[in-house]
Amino acid sequence: MTGYVALLRAVNVGGTGKLPMTTLAQMCATAGFAKVTTYIASGNVVFESTGSEDQVRSMLEDQLHAYAGKSVGVIVRTAAEIADTLARNPFPDSPSNHVIALFMDVALPADPLDGVTGIKNEQLRLGNRSLFVLYPDGMADTRLRIPGAKRGTARNMNTVAKLAEMAAAVA
Repeated sequence: MTGYVALLRAVNVGGTGKLPMTTLAQMCATAGFAKVTTYIASGNVVFESTGSEDQVRSMLEDQLHAYAGKSVGVIVRTAAEIADTLARNPFPDSPSNHVIALFMDVALPADPLDGVTGIKNEQLRLGNRSLFVLYPDGMADTRLRIPGAKRGTARNMNTVAKLAEMAAAVA
């Protein structure tokens, strides 16, 4: 069994994609996942499965499509990858809620600033299958636009740390 973290896109954020976490947990159980636990209401779920990353993503996407009647983006990472993301935070001295990991399943650019617009004092760094973004002044007033972000999902380092802890407990 492999420990996984699934990160759903646009769930319970800004009034879109309403999905109770109890429903998400039940979908995961129906898909055959074990030790299912959700974290906060923004579409984070930790579990074990014998399936591959692609199989896990497909099974969860199928459950979500049946529920919502539309596609819901799902990013899947192993417990080890989530722990690695936390360990690779290039901004460890910055407030954890000002640093996000933008998890993406598309090819990352060689230069993290490639195609980025609206940058003020934000900083971007490449990770493994993610971009790290530091928002020194917070995210409220940012104009930063990152190509490919619409196919990814972001979590701040506080959330990544909690998910890494939870995933380590099930793995």
